[in-house]
Amino acid sequence: MKHHNYFVYILTNKNKTVLYIGVTNNLERRIYEHESNSGNNYKFTSKYNCINLIYHERFGNINQAIERETELKKWRREKKNDLINAVNPNWDFLNEEIKERFFEKV
Repeated sequence: MKHHNYFVYILTNKNKTVLYIGVTNNLERRIYEHESNSGNNYKFTSKYNCINLIYHERFGNINQAIERETELKKWRREKKNDLINAVNPNWDFLNEEIKERFFEKV
């Protein structure tokens, strides 16, 4: 049986004032897409410059990932901050780390 990967992820802007929560089956590709859409003001992430990955969770089931995304979107900002701080206390931007893993596979 093939193992699937689905990710819930959180992006922020350079000043770390706006959060965007999404779900994808390919985190590396999705980060690249967000970065590539920069400047497209019809997209939330572009309008608010949310292209910096600061948090992600992996799931083996798409329904679980969507359920978690929905749950996180309902949380207050303080609770989201606490979640991020628990694994990434400096709110380091993880884009390069994720892209390096992607290019190691190619």
